[in-house]
Amino acid sequence: MAPHRLVLPDVRSSLAIDFQGRPSVHRRRGFAWTRAAAPTGVGAGVCYGGNCSNWRATVGLTYRDSGVDVDAGNELVRRIAPLAASTHRAEMLSGIGGFAALASLPTRYREPILVTGTDGVGTKLRLAIDYHRHDHIGEDLVAMCVNDVLVTGAEPLLFLDYYATGALDVDVAERVIAGIARGCSQANCALAGGETAEMPGFHRAGDYELAGFCVGVVERSDIISGETIAPGDLLIGLPSSGLHANGYSLARRVMDDRAIAPDENLLAQLLAPTRIYVKPVLELLRNARAGTGVKGMCHITGGGFVDNLPRMFGDHLSACIDLHAWRRPDIFALLQQAGDIDEMEMLRTFNNGIGFVLCVAEEQGVSVLEELRDAGEQAMVIGRMVASDAAPAAGTLLVSAAGAQLV
Repeated sequence: MAPHRLVLPDVRSSLAIDFQGRPSVHRRRGFAWTRAAAPTGVGAGVCYGGNCSNWRATVGLTYRDSGVDVDAGNELVRRIAPLAASTHRAEMLSGIGGFAALASLPTRYREPILVTGTDGVGTKLRLAIDYHRHDHIGEDLVAMCVNDVLVTGAEPLLFLDYYATGALDVDVAERVIAGIARGCSQANCALAGGETAEMPGFHRAGDYELAGFCVGVVERSDIISGETIAPGDLLIGLPSSGLHANGYSLARRVMDDRAIAPDENLLAQLLAPTRIYVKPVLELLRNARAGTGVKGMCHITGGGFVDNLPRMFGDHLSACIDLHAWRRPDIFALLQQAGDIDEMEMLRTFNNGIGFVLCVAEEQGVSVLEELRDAGEQAMVIGRMVASDAAPAAGTLLVSAAGAQLV
C-alpha cells in the first residue's frame, strides 16, 4: 500500500482534510502527533498503512514552555509607553514599539555633529538585585552615558536601553525603566526605545543585565576637545553623590571579606543614584560660549582621577589635584578603612567625592564658580594644570598620561 503523507496546514487557523475526507481545524500553534483515538491515517506526519486510527493531533511545545513569555513582554511595553512619552522631545518622529526610532536634528544647529556613548552600571547592579532596590539603577544607567557625552559639550538627544533577564518580571522591569525615564528627564533626552531580552537558562533567577546607549549633538564649532588647556588653568570639581556606578567590585569584596551586612543607612549610601550633570553644565556652556571659556571637561568614572583626567589634556601637561580641597563622603572612608585600601588605589578606583571636572582659564574661575553655584552646584576649585615636568606640592596628586604621583 502506498504511503499517505500528511501536510501540516499554514500557521493561521485553516481547514484541512484527513484521510477519510473529514474536515478538521488546526490553530496557529505547533503540532505533535500522539496516540489516541483520532483521524484514520494520521500518524507522526506519515502513515504507512495498517491501523493508524489511534493517532490524534495535540498541541506541542510553545515559546512560553521554553521560558519566554511574549505576553509579559507585551504587557511591559504597554506599561512603559507612557514613561517613554513623558521624555518626549519635539525632534522625535515616532513612538515606542516600532522596529526603530526616528528623530530629526534640532533646527538651531548650523553644523550638527552627533556624539555617541554607551555604558552599563557595573556590579552596582548586583547590590540592587540582591537588596531589591530597583527604582534608581535606571538613573545610574542614564547618568553613565549622558555624562560621557556631555564631556564633548554635546547635549544628550536620544537614549536607548537594553534589559536582559532569564524570566521577565514585569513589575521589576517597570521599576527599572521608570528610573531610566527619570534619568532621561533630568538629562532632557528622549527615551527613544530599547530592547527587552528574555533568555531562559542564561541568567539565574531574579537577575537582569542593563546597558544604555546615548546619542547627543553639538555644534562643530562648540566641540570641547581640551586642545587649548594650558599650565595655570583651574580645575573645578562638581561633587558626586557617592560611588556613582564604579568600583563596586572592590566595594563588594571589602564587604564580603569583612562580613559587613549593610543596614538601611549604608545601603542608601551604596545605592545613591549617580548624579546627572547635564543641565547645570549645559547652561554654563551656553553662557561660556558668550565669553566664559570652558576648555575641557572630564567625567570621573572607572579609573578615578588617575585614569580619567589625562583623557582631557595632552601629554605635555599634568593635573595637580589638591586632595584637601573637598570633604570625601563617609562611604569612601568606610571602604578604605575596612579594606585597608592604599590611597593611590582609592584614587585610581573611585571618584572619592568628585564626579565631574571642568577646566577653565584662571581669570574665568570666579565667574564659572558663581554660575555653577547659582545653578545649585557646590562647585569648588580642586587643582590646576601644570607642565608635565612640574614638581608636585605636598598633599597633592599629580596626574599625567605617563602616570600618577602622590605627595
